[in-house]
Amino acid sequence: MAVQAEVEKNEGETTVNLIRRFSKRVQSARLIQAVRGRRYYSRAKSPEVRRKHTLKVIKRRAEVAELIKLGKMLERPVRGPRRR
Repeated sequence: MAVQAEVEKNEGETTVNLIRRFSKRVQSARLIQAVRGRRYYSRAKSPEVRRKHTLKVIKRRAEVAELIKLGKMLERPVRGPRRR
């Protein structure tokens, strides 16, 4: 989706006016809003990728819990007050 805002310099037109006209054209084409809307977009992960990640997290938590039980790892204290 390539939408372009193009302006040509008129006879006797200053550079400042040309830039102003270009800015207005870009605003009217809503290009800035579209780009800002896509700025932080990230694709949704597939179910298989989510499943693998979840299994990996579960396995890691189980290993940490086991190490804490064996005394090989210290339990990390909760930082700050918990909110409800």
